Order: sequence, then structure tokens, then C-alpha cells
Amino acid sequence: MNTEELKKVAEKLRLAAVEMVYKGGDGHPGPALSIADIVTVLYFDEMNIRPEEPDWEDRDRFILSKGHACPIYYAALSERGYFGEQIEDFHLRALGSKFQGHPVMNKTKGVDMTSGSLGNGIAIGVGMAIAGKHEGKNYNVFVITGDGELQEGICWEGINAAAAHHLDNLIVFADRNGWQSGGSIEDTIGSNNIKERFESFGWYAQEIDGHDIDAIKGAISAAKEEKGRPSVIVCDCVKGKGVPYMENDNTWHKGVPTKEQMEIAEKVLGGAK
Repeated sequence: MNTEELKKVAEKLRLAAVEMVYKGGDGHPGPALSIADIVTVLYFDEMNIRPEEPDWEDRDRFILSKGHACPIYYAALSERGYFGEQIEDFHLRALGSKFQGHPVMNKTKGVDMTSGSLGNGIAIGVGMAIAGKHEGKNYNVFVITGDGELQEGICWEGINAAAAHHLDNLIVFADRNGWQSGGSIEDTIGSNNIKERFESFGWYAQEIDGHDIDAIKGAISAAKEEKGRPSVIVCDCVKGKGVPYMENDNTWHKGVPTKEQMEIAEKVLGGAK
């Protein structure tokens, strides 16, 4: 896909994610919308996958460590052809549903890691990357984490181990949107210098606009060319990106739009009915 086509896919996924939250009556729209462009590039341009064979052993792996952002993940898997359900059939967060409030790998086809307990994604990605090296595989492991999540200690244990094992098949995206559930990152820890912290552990680090499709593609290419060490792509993102009343408003970390608000989202995302 070219850049304009990928932008259209990202908008379609954003609308689907908000619809899931609206129809399900619960969910985290803000964190989902901030990573829509990253997920779009991965699933529709970058990752070597087979939706018809989700357990193909040579596939690239994907971990959504900030699992509460799963509406955008489910939307991407659906659009990419992993399952046939329409959005109205998803029943997000319902008891017994395949589409829980955090991804569950034995419920949802295409999910490589059950996530939700924040902080675990990078460490598990390290394990997957080590396994790939051990087995002589050429797959890459992609992880999306959040700037709030990076306050978890296990993240840094994994970051340290990844550098020690020279895991150049591990690429982490850090969603730096400046917010966490309880408030701003600045008010919580005072600093959001993710790039410098990763570099101090020996990682190759880049900073980009997390909503610039071409920048995301270019950063992935640069990360793949870097040999002998893992890569982090620090993405400056806007929480709630694409829906004006949600953008940079942390009340939408978790919340459900009203009927009128849903109609606004449909209009701005090109899905007015």
C-alpha cells in the first residue's frame, strides 16, 4: 500500500475501534487511537504474516503490551482477514466473548501474547526474539508499549536483557502520548526522556512523529538495518488522535461516547451514515 492508502486504513481502524467501545459500552478509546498509525503500518505494510495460517512458525510476532488499547488491535486483525466477524458482532469486553478488554491468545485468532498486566510485553518479546535466534528463524518481534507502562520495573529488566543478548530482531515502539490512567507523565515522574534511557542500556533509539506514516516506515527500515542490538522507536503520539473531543483529554483513557459523540466520530473519520 502507498502512504495515502495506509492513511485511509488507519482512519477506518480508528472508526472501528470507537464503534467497538460505543457498542460494547466499555473500553479505552484514547489509548487505542494514539497507536492506530503504528498498527496500520505493521499489519498492512510491514509484518510478514499469514492471516489464513495465524500460527505459521516463521511469521513476525506482535505484542500489544499496553493491552487495554486492544480495540485498534482487533480492528486491524479483522480488516486483515483473521476472522469474519463484523464490528457489530464483536461484543467487546462481554463475558465469554472472543474480544476481551485485553487480548487473550487462546480466545482471539492472531494474538501472539495475552496482555493486560502492564509491563510484561517487552520481557516476553525478549523471550520470543531469543527463541527465534536459537531456532535460526528470520522473524522479527514487534512490541508496542506505553510511556506510562515504562514505569514498570520488569520493562527495564527486559530492556537490559535484550541488549545483553544483542537482539537485533526485536523492535519496540514506545507510545509517548504524555498520559497515563491517573494523569500526565510529567506530573507523575517529571521526565519522559525515553530515548536517552533506552540508549543508556545499549539500544538503537529513534524519535519520530507517531502519526506520520512515512516516518514510521522509515524508522522500521532503519531499525532492521541496525545489527547487533535491539531497537526502540519513540513515537510522539496524541492520545485520542483522530476524534477532536478525545484528543489530549485524559478522561477518554477509559470511557464510552454518547450517541451524539459517536455521530461526531463517524463524521470526522469518514464513516457518517
